[in-house]
Amino acid sequence: MQYYSLHHNAPNVPFSEAVIKGLAPDKGLYFPEKISPLPTSFFDKIKSLDNIEIGYQAIKQFVGDQIPEPVLRDILKDVLSFDFPVVEIEDSIGTLELFHGPTMAFKDVGARFMARCLEYFNQTNENKVTVLVATSGDTGGAVAQGFLGVKGVDVVILYPSGKVSDIQERQLTTLGQNITALEVDGVFDDCQDMVKTAFLDTSITDYMQLTSANSINVARWLPQLLYFLFAYKQVKSKGKDIVFSVPSGNFGNICAGIVAHKLGLPVKQFVASTNINDTVVKYMETSTYTPKPSKATISNAMDVGNPSNFIRIQELFDTNFEALKSLFSAYSFDDDSTKEAMKKIYKQSNYIADPHGAVGYLGLKKKGMQQNEYGIFLETAHPVKFRDIVEETLDTSIAIPDQIEKVMNKEKVSVKIKGYTELKDFLLNISK
Repeated sequence: MQYYSLHHNAPNVPFSEAVIKGLAPDKGLYFPEKISPLPTSFFDKIKSLDNIEIGYQAIKQFVGDQIPEPVLRDILKDVLSFDFPVVEIEDSIGTLELFHGPTMAFKDVGARFMARCLEYFNQTNENKVTVLVATSGDTGGAVAQGFLGVKGVDVVILYPSGKVSDIQERQLTTLGQNITALEVDGVFDDCQDMVKTAFLDTSITDYMQLTSANSINVARWLPQLLYFLFAYKQVKSKGKDIVFSVPSGNFGNICAGIVAHKLGLPVKQFVASTNINDTVVKYMETSTYTPKPSKATISNAMDVGNPSNFIRIQELFDTNFEALKSLFSAYSFDDDSTKEAMKKIYKQSNYIADPHGAVGYLGLKKKGMQQNEYGIFLETAHPVKFRDIVEETLDTSIAIPDQIEKVMNKEKVSVKIKGYTELKDFLLNISK
């Protein structure tokens, strides 16, 4: 399997090089040269397969011969060591819980998979690799935990000051060891722009090997397709057409779901559910893509004004707008609507949804569920990660899970920066 740049001005590379580089030299995102559908027998017998086997059969073509089968299976065994249950919320609607991992966010799988792959590729390399990543919330904690103590890897995480929850901030600023958090005076888009600029800055890359652990990176992005397969395994017996509603910020998760569809997963429609950061929603209405500055909301992990992965979604549909519209829709919701959805879910089902999951629920309601459809919205983070807003909205208390408790009393350590020059100086200093 080779990967090409979506800017089409860089050499094709194998999986290992795409993982290590993160971004192509022409600043384009890497994309697999081919997606081969799985045999229909795979989906016919999926209920009899465990998650490791499902994961291996689905991901092996993207890894190719870069990682031997026994090693890849061991990686998946480590990465998929927790559950991904579909919980019934109401008639014909369930939620796929993706928060049972170490940092209680859906990004645990991708971050852990990438960390284990990079560790394998770097085992004979004497030079360090620096993982440079921007986060709007959960990516930072998942990457920090996934790469903690990995030999030969330093991790530098940029996050917008005051725009992530207290728990999210603690998960990326309290670990120490090979993890450094840079607190940026700005918004997520500023963090992401700085990361992209650093990758193209030869005065940095001539002295150190940078890679990204955002969904920019194929090893962070692609494993997310497994969620949709795990959900299908659980609801297949319902015999209904499946609609997935995915809370979307950088659009990596829903993009991976569409890859799963390209593998043969039966899905009637994908709904991208966003907060007021509605760049893609407006695109679907006008066919004109106009990025804009992100705005802060209570669903902060989706506060993205220029989602990186939407270009991959367009590629999956050969940039055919009508083909995209046939499978993909997008809706946006404000904070007041999100809070009302949280209250409604709690009142009717006694289920506590976090703000992102509530936006996903709203997407299904906006789309409208037909008689033979089953809707699944993704619950991408445990509600405790947004404890203040959830408890205030629902007038209830949330018990703190062990995964969160262990970081609550640790001291926050971050380096404050204002712009790209300070990031560059920091990176050059750690390369010495």
